[in-house]
Amino acid sequence: MKVINLGENNSVLNTFIAEMRDARIQKDSLRFRTNLERVGEIFAYELSKVLEYSVKDVVTPLGIARVSTCDTPLVISTILRAGLPLQKGIFHYFDHAEAAFLAAFRKYGKGDWFEIRADYCTTPSLEGKTLVLADTMLATGSSVEVACEKLRQEGGNPTHIHLVCPIASTYAIDHLSQQYGDEITLWVAAIDEELTSHSYIVPGLGDAGDLAFGDKL
Repeated sequence: MKVINLGENNSVLNTFIAEMRDARIQKDSLRFRTNLERVGEIFAYELSKVLEYSVKDVVTPLGIARVSTCDTPLVISTILRAGLPLQKGIFHYFDHAEAAFLAAFRKYGKGDWFEIRADYCTTPSLEGKTLVLADTMLATGSSVEVACEKLRQEGGNPTHIHLVCPIASTYAIDHLSQQYGDEITLWVAAIDEELTSHSYIVPGLGDAGDLAFGDKL
């Protein structure tokens, strides 16, 4: 699995990630959602550089311009609900992409044990297309594994999968690297070293879904 860490280079992306982490700024849910959208836009721009292109003739009022434009058919998916603003930001740059949605949750057992379950998935065909799976946090990697399996079951096999996860743990990256090969590329903006006993990323940013949309019951 190839890992691309955009946060290693100085850019405005790091400012948005810093604001998303800041406990004081997090109190403004609109700003949190906006920052997630802007982060999605930056990832989309960078991701666009690795897609397939061909030169096309564009008729202008004064002549013909030869322009290289993207040919890659895209499906942009997210795991509800925290990933919605991130997915929206990616869509700002890929006008003709299709969408997929998946709901996944933690089912807790005794102690700290839990498993990830997916109980809803809607997707177009993924055959011959590139899948972009956007999720705000990558803690253990279990949600991504379940999501990829469910999307493949419902939509078929994409030619490549791009995971867009602004904040990831080293544990998740190591785990997914063992599970997947070159068929997956992971895009991150920050990599955190620690997980709590409940598998939350430290320093992380908290519960992204609650910060974006309010506390759930």
